[in-house]
Amino acid sequence: MKEPEINVGIVNALEINFTLNAKFLAKGETVCGEQKVAFDEGGILWNGNVYQELSFTPLEENASFSLHDVTIGINFHWEQKETQTFRGALRLVVYEGKITAINQIPAEEYLTSVISSEMNATSTLEFLKAHAVISRSWLLAQIEKRKSLHKRKDDFFSFIKTETEYMRWYDREDHTIFDVCADDHCQRYQGITRATNQSVADAVKATRGQVLMYRNAICDSRFSKCCGGMTEEFNYCWEDKSYPYLTAVRDTDNGKRLPNLTDEKEAEQWIRSEPDSFCHTHDKRIISQILNNYDRQTNDFYRWKVHYTQEELTELVRKNTKCDYGCIIDLIPMERGKSGRISKLKIVGTEKVLTIGKELEIRRVLSETHLFSSAFVIDKGPEKGGVPEWFELTGAGWGHGVGLCQIGAAVMGEQGYNYNEILLHYYKGADIRKLY
Repeated sequence: MKEPEINVGIVNALEINFTLNAKFLAKGETVCGEQKVAFDEGGILWNGNVYQELSFTPLEENASFSLHDVTIGINFHWEQKETQTFRGALRLVVYEGKITAINQIPAEEYLTSVISSEMNATSTLEFLKAHAVISRSWLLAQIEKRKSLHKRKDDFFSFIKTETEYMRWYDREDHTIFDVCADDHCQRYQGITRATNQSVADAVKATRGQVLMYRNAICDSRFSKCCGGMTEEFNYCWEDKSYPYLTAVRDTDNGKRLPNLTDEKEAEQWIRSEPDSFCHTHDKRIISQILNNYDRQTNDFYRWKVHYTQEELTELVRKNTKCDYGCIIDLIPMERGKSGRISKLKIVGTEKVLTIGKELEIRRVLSETHLFSSAFVIDKGPEKGGVPEWFELTGAGWGHGVGLCQIGAAVMGEQGYNYNEILLHYYKGADIRKLY
């Protein structure tokens, strides 16, 4: 297998301003400097002409281009705009009434940027090598999955709706014109905006072409920031599919039993306590290896609390579901995954009752941005006229919890585990193979 070229969706807008920092070829011309394109009558307006598609191909080694006003952290509490710089080619296409900017770049260069966007220079080499392998595996698995779905012409939108339930899951099938996006929905990719971390470059080079495999398939190697002490299984977060290498794992290496967190009583005891785990750390140096400056606005993520007045919660649910539930009487977990994350939550209102899921939909509905996770228990305040005055959520972990726990893996690296041991702790039954 040859090293593949990756198509990364960066931004989608009616107008895109960008700078070619070297000589590029476009429509038979050599161009550089400030550029502007705008959506116009179904095409791309550039230099007085309208095109259906535009490509800018670099003519110099290490040539780069800068896209202005790129949104990062979309719909998360750290959402912000910044100018980002990329190597490789720039392709502009019309999609859904806007222009999409796509960066075409070799896989290994993409991975160096992805992991540099997530990790800093103090990370251990073994942790970085582990992350290089899972980021590469996830990327190639998504490309294979997209090809398969395209051949079957499957619908990319995933939800189940009945009179009593609304189940929706958000996966990379949302992307049909490129392989992956550049934001947290897929993997953070910020080009060369931030200086390439030499440790990351070394880790990517040392593991070049290596992926996790289960039998003859590349592993869909998911990862999240902090599992909260127990990793989750795939089917509680996305489609009803089981992967043997994405089973629930206790995030420790001392042989402690797996509690049954699908049971409400055990889940409550687990979430209200702080069991020993690799990811249960307050070491700011280790945490800084994973969390960028805007992420570190959050200090408590292994265990956390959110408090809502009745008015705040009512408005959140109304706004995020576009339905009037009236006053919220209760939030009832109907199903929990193996990590204690709620995959089905019944919202009981004075005007409407509906069970929602899966985990990301629950996090989206109950927050201005996203709750840290759906592993939470609920406390209610005193009632006035049969309606609780407030709700408090006590939760565990940050993210969906499936696969590798980044903070747990960083701690394992600090404790001397090698990258094989880190990977096989989180992905049971998988093995590492070299594809190219």
